[in-house]
Amino acid sequence: MNYPTQAFAMQDSESHDQFDYVIVGAGSAGCVLADRLSRGGRHRVLLLEAGGSDARFWIKVPIGYAFNVGNPVLNWGYATQPDAGLDGRSIPWPRGRVIGGSGSINAMAYVRGLPHDFDDWAASGAPGWGWDTVRGVYDAMETRHTPDATGRRTAQGSGPVWVSDLSDQMHPFSHTFLEAARDTGLPLSDDMNAGEGEGVTYYRSTVRFGRRWSSADAFLRAARRRPNLTVLTGADVQRIEGLSGQGNTLRYRHKGRDRTVRARREIILSAGAINTPKLLQLSGLGPGALLQSHGIPVVRDLPHVGRGLQDHLAVSYQFHATRPTLNAELGTMAGRLRAGLAYALRRRGPLAVPVNQVGGFVRSHPDRAAPDVQLFCNPASYEMSPAGRPVLDRAQGYLISAQPCRPTSRGEVRIASSDPDAAPLIEAHSLTTQADCDAALRASRLLQRFAAAPSLRAVTGAAKAPDLTGLDDAGLMEVFRARASTVYHASCTCRMGPSAQDSVLDARLRVHGVPGLRVVDASAFPNVTSGNTNAPTMMLAMRAAELILQDAS
Repeated sequence: MNYPTQAFAMQDSESHDQFDYVIVGAGSAGCVLADRLSRGGRHRVLLLEAGGSDARFWIKVPIGYAFNVGNPVLNWGYATQPDAGLDGRSIPWPRGRVIGGSGSINAMAYVRGLPHDFDDWAASGAPGWGWDTVRGVYDAMETRHTPDATGRRTAQGSGPVWVSDLSDQMHPFSHTFLEAARDTGLPLSDDMNAGEGEGVTYYRSTVRFGRRWSSADAFLRAARRRPNLTVLTGADVQRIEGLSGQGNTLRYRHKGRDRTVRARREIILSAGAINTPKLLQLSGLGPGALLQSHGIPVVRDLPHVGRGLQDHLAVSYQFHATRPTLNAELGTMAGRLRAGLAYALRRRGPLAVPVNQVGGFVRSHPDRAAPDVQLFCNPASYEMSPAGRPVLDRAQGYLISAQPCRPTSRGEVRIASSDPDAAPLIEAHSLTTQADCDAALRASRLLQRFAAAPSLRAVTGAAKAPDLTGLDDAGLMEVFRARASTVYHASCTCRMGPSAQDSVLDARLRVHGVPGLRVVDASAFPNVTSGNTNAPTMMLAMRAAELILQDAS
């Protein structure tokens, strides 16, 4: 693939030690901020990224998720501490370490979330973040690309984020999942990002003309041509110093040298739900006892830094199929060659469509007040390699998966030492509440009913172990604890709220009591949204940029 050289050229900051804004992390949020804050040329902006370029073939090819998520070059390589709720397992938690962040290695599902998610944000102490407000931000951010009845594709909207309906390119087997939803009594939807969001449908994806369209593509690529924006890759941030409100200083390491940079206005942390609280704690902002135990002077005792961690857990089951699935197209060398040729010639075919094809928000039981489960259905079956990469089965198969939407268990991220290079400790504390155990059982029962749908049973051979269809409630929970895993939606570790006694940030994303310092990434969520977190993170950054510029005027 060919990329514009200028768009990915690393700019050197050695001659500059002062900027108006210094942004840490060129992920889904940081790329938005770099674009919005550098527009107009009024402010000098520095964007620091620990990873390297996203100009990689398997990042840009949508099906490349399978290669990226386990690639140590693109991934911080974090894992949870042994989790008692998941049979003592330590779960890998991939986080992007590359331009575009986790949005460069994710599965590209574009899911706004449900309206009540954001009304809950406002009600929990983050006024101005309710659905009526954020819906307008989403509308301005998006260009929706859909096929019409004739097969021609049309675009609605003029936003930088390309949201594509790829249903006309998805594998024919995926339509069976919609039929199974109808058999199960689940509602169907044209678009899970429209209206109340309930129903099973084809997923929308951040893909443009057959290529991943991350926040780096949507926002950063053009912005990098501006002379007032400097982007530095391979920059490992160590800590924030000064914290006086008169121009905070940030220390980072680049090419083996320790360097400092001063922010005349603000330092903005967009390093994600794991690295942002880690950096705050290394800088003396966090639970006082934790900092003192590692010999770090307490600049401000903020007990909730790193606490309140939320994530989605999903359990998956696989079945052999009696009709062709993606395994026939990508499970053999000949099939992969044909798919590669189709992609090279027309940017279409199996390589041009992300792995998640059908799913949506549904109620696990009709008596639920709102959708409480998200479904994922993929027309392929696979095994995981020792390196953490999915390897497709040669036989035909498919996968169905479910995650409870709004967990009530709370985890924690905390530094393991004062060494900036040491990985933080991630305590997920999965299934520590009865409500979450009940939700896991309801989600598993729903999958059981879904698997029994006549339209799905008609094209199903044997189940891959474990066999979902024969499990009782105890068996369902046993499998959930033994097999459920993260869906990579870590959030809420520096959440917005009324005060430092119950949160880390105010509703304008400023760290309580620390002038010149904000957090803009998924760690700021007051609660995790019901679904995938990439779209809400970009929306958060769009609105945050407006607030930052208002405060600068």
